[in-house]
Amino acid sequence: MLMTPGLALFYGGMVRAKSVLNMMMMSVACLGVVGLVWVLGGFSLAFGDSTAGLIGNLDHAGLRDATAVVGGDTGIPLQVFAMFQLMFAVITAALLSGAVADRARFWPFALFIALWTVCVYVPLAHWIFAFDGYVADAGGWMANSLGALDFAGGTAVEINSGASALALAIVLGRRRGWPQQPMRPHNLPSVLLGAGLLWFGWFGFNAGSALAAGAVAGNAFVTTMTASAAAVLSWLALEHRLDGRPTSLGAASAAIAGLVGITPACGYVDTFGALLIGLLAGVVCQLAIRLKYRLGYDDSLDVVAIHGVGGLLGMLMLGLVATDAVNAAGADGLFYGGGFAQLGKQTVAVLAAMTFAFAVSFLLAWLVRATVGFRVDAEVEAEGIDEAEHAETAYDFMPLSTTARLHDGARLHEGTTP
Repeated sequence: MLMTPGLALFYGGMVRAKSVLNMMMMSVACLGVVGLVWVLGGFSLAFGDSTAGLIGNLDHAGLRDATAVVGGDTGIPLQVFAMFQLMFAVITAALLSGAVADRARFWPFALFIALWTVCVYVPLAHWIFAFDGYVADAGGWMANSLGALDFAGGTAVEINSGASALALAIVLGRRRGWPQQPMRPHNLPSVLLGAGLLWFGWFGFNAGSALAAGAVAGNAFVTTMTASAAAVLSWLALEHRLDGRPTSLGAASAAIAGLVGITPACGYVDTFGALLIGLLAGVVCQLAIRLKYRLGYDDSLDVVAIHGVGGLLGMLMLGLVATDAVNAAGADGLFYGGGFAQLGKQTVAVLAAMTFAFAVSFLLAWLVRATVGFRVDAEVEAEGIDEAEHAETAYDFMPLSTTARLHDGARLHEGTTP
C-alpha cells in the first residue's frame, strides 16, 4: 500500500510544476479503480479455477467468504491473500501513468485503467501467480504447464507495465516540444523521498511473496537489498563516466531499476546472483533510457526502460543464476549446472507477456482515444493540466507582500479603505 503514494511522490517530483497534481492523482485513482475491480471480480478471475490455464472463474467474486483459507497447511485467509495481491495490481496500473505524463486526461485514464486491469493484468496474473492447488485446483499455464520462474512479478508487474506503457506512449503521441524543449523534474527531493518509500515497500513486495516468514522470505529480503544497492553504484558510475556527474535523479532511478531487476529472481537466486542482476540493471536500464531518444518514443518517465527492460533482464537472468539451493521450488540455471532448459522457459514467458500486454493495451488505449478522447488540448498542455483537469495548483506562486495582503483584505471587506 505504501508503494503507491511513494510512486505518486516519485513521479510527481519528476514532472513540471504545472502538472504535478494530475500526475499524483493518477496514482490515487488506481487505488480507487483497481481496488473496486479487484474486489468485485478481478481477484476471482486471477486466482479462481482455471479454464485452459488462461483465466479463472468468478467463484470468489465479491470476496464475501470471511472464513475461506488458501495455501493448504499455511492457512492464509483468502481475504488477506486477496488484499496482498491487490497491491500488486494497484502499483502496476499506477506505473502506466509515467508513460503519459503531462498530456493525459484524468477520467479517460481512469476508464483505461479499469479496462486494462480486467483485460491485461488479471490474465497475466492468472498465468504466472495462480499455482495449481493454492487457491483453486487448476491455475495458469505459465506457472504450471510451462514452469517459468517469477517470484514476485517480473512478468505480470514489470514486463507488463513496460509493454503497456510503450503502447500508451505510442497511442497518445509525444509531448509537445519533446525532445527539443527541456522538461526537467521540478522537485528532486520529492523524487528521492518517493524512491525511498518504494524501496522500503519493495521489501514487502518481494519478501512478502514467500507468503511465510521463513528462509525463502529472508533470502528474498537480502537479495532485494543487494541488487538495489549494486544498481545504485553501477548506474552512478556509468552516469559519471558519460555525463561527468552522478545525479540524485540517477540515484533514485537506479534504486528502482535494481528493485525491478531482482523482483522475479529474489526468491530463486543467492547473493551472487542478486549482485550480478543489480550491477547489470544499473547499466542496462540507463542505456535503455538513452536509447529512447534515438527511437523517438516519448515514454515521459521511462517506464519502458526501467520496468520493461529491467523486468526482462531479471526474468532472463533467472535462466542463468537461479539455484534450487535457496528454494527447493526453483531450479538451477545455466551457471549452476542446469543447462539451457530454464532459460528457454523464461524466454517463452517473457515473449508471451510482452506480446500480450502490448497488443491488448494498444487496442484499449486506441478505443478510449477514439470514443471519449484521451489527450488534453494543446492549450491545456501548454498552460498546465492541473488547473484544467482538477481546478487546483500544487503551489501558490503569488508573492506574500503587504500590497497583496491589503488587497485580499479589501476584497473580503468591500467598502473599507486599505
